[in-house]
Amino acid sequence: MDAQFRPYRSLLYIPGSKPRALEKARGLDVDAILFDLEDAVSPDAKGEAREVLTAALAEGGYGNRARIVRINGLDTEWGRDDVAAMNDSAAEALLLPKVDNAADIEALAQLTDLPIWAMMETPLAIFNALEIAAHPRLVGFVAGTNDLAKELGCRNRPDRLPMQMALQTMLLAARAHGVIAADGVYNQFKDEEGLRAECEQGRDLGFDGKTLIHPTQIDIANAVFAPAEEEVALARRQIAAFEETEATGQGVAVVDGKIVENLHVEIAKKTLARAEAIAARS
Repeated sequence: MDAQFRPYRSLLYIPGSKPRALEKARGLDVDAILFDLEDAVSPDAKGEAREVLTAALAEGGYGNRARIVRINGLDTEWGRDDVAAMNDSAAEALLLPKVDNAADIEALAQLTDLPIWAMMETPLAIFNALEIAAHPRLVGFVAGTNDLAKELGCRNRPDRLPMQMALQTMLLAARAHGVIAADGVYNQFKDEEGLRAECEQGRDLGFDGKTLIHPTQIDIANAVFAPAEEEVALARRQIAAFEETEATGQGVAVVDGKIVENLHVEIAKKTLARAEAIAARS
């Protein structure tokens, strides 16, 4: 599967310390698993969680789901041991929490050859998003909206208005450097209507997908962040009309009363590639 179009509609946090959850994750229709050794694991269980997760990854069975491990920060007593263990595991990438700047990414890059994702959950991370995204080993951003809200002291609103500057700054940096961008979690996992609305907002802003805290959230995220059937059909018609016009050399391409230019064709091709990547993963 082309990594450029690998789907990241749904990214589910799974505690690295819970064998039952690790087993269940093998059968979930999720694009990526964020195996968590940080917030989801108590301090006295860090070492055991690392061993449990390493064993689960070695056993395999996660198919083509992206396997990303959120380690503890390098400024903690567990971070470097996490990195060492994951370097010898079947993890695909490491997710570094509490990133403030590109130097934090570089510090991790000195310890691993694995691709690196950054938790964007501090005010400094947002201000330094462009330099973080520019680091050659950085492949993805994860919005840590809970921690960011705590740091900002902002209120939790359904429209996420207090968070918009941070989210859009993160997205601008991600798009400037071709970095994947995953939206933050929706905490009310039983509120399907609220989840769908927040997924739709994240999709409309430009996020690639949504980080999730419960398996029941997967279907909504997958549906919202996938191209709709009508979008795929329109993309095909736009490409066909443009190619036909180019072949004949006559006039301009028009679909549904709207002119189709090069930029529309580029978007249409990305839409089809995304739909094909999702079909291939499924």
